[in-house]
Amino acid sequence: MTDKPRALVVEDEAHIRDLVSLHLGLEGFDCVPVADGREALRLSADTRFNLVILDLMIPGVDGITVCRAIRRDTINRDVPILMLTARREESDKVLGLESGADDYLTKPFGVRELVARVHALMRRGRQPAPVPPPAEAVAAEAGAGPLGAPAKADEGRLIRVHELEVDPARRRVLVAGRDVSLTNQEFNLLHLLAGHPGIVFSRDALLTKIWKEHTFVTGRSVDTLVKRVRRKIEQDPANPRFVITVWGVGYKFADV
Repeated sequence: MTDKPRALVVEDEAHIRDLVSLHLGLEGFDCVPVADGREALRLSADTRFNLVILDLMIPGVDGITVCRAIRRDTINRDVPILMLTARREESDKVLGLESGADDYLTKPFGVRELVARVHALMRRGRQPAPVPPPAEAVAAEAGAGPLGAPAKADEGRLIRVHELEVDPARRRVLVAGRDVSLTNQEFNLLHLLAGHPGIVFSRDALLTKIWKEHTFVTGRSVDTLVKRVRRKIEQDPANPRFVITVWGVGYKFADV
């Protein structure tokens, strides 16, 4: 057994796999290198990791499928995932992020950038930054009267709305007494919105608040994250009670 953080390195190109494993090892990680998606799925289902480095194009099962599987139903569903891709098209990067990856690197990449992004992901995973009150929050709904200026939220307070409970101190969410597992980004989004009920956030504001590092994200990524949260907390995601769409503007948490 080791006290080192464990990293799963999924990359079919041996020289890249060895290079990533070498430098993560120098940063204190215990690396488990694999070359195909099926082995990655097997390991992620049985072994706890602190980080996953995942190539988009791998044999057996592709990286998008592996990423979605890890996020859906494994003991590593909350682990930071850094996706590697040789593709430079915007759609491929967005697809990787929307499948559940936290960040991406385009090949070829520098070792210093790899290490910097890994450290940023680990900081984000271990010590999630508190969510400040929204400077960019939209002050009124489309067609509605102006909302009052938001009071500064107590970042550590327990939030209860009907059967929904958000506990930022424990990073825990309950729906009707049932534990709901959220990723780091999903929790941050829900906490931000629930902490400011009735305040409308534009997509740009949510991008700034939720994706704090220099990751490639768009308004579409916000929409996908909202859908994921709704699937987990709403009784009927198509007719949400908590996370409400304000058409043409963004999202808000229901007025309470």
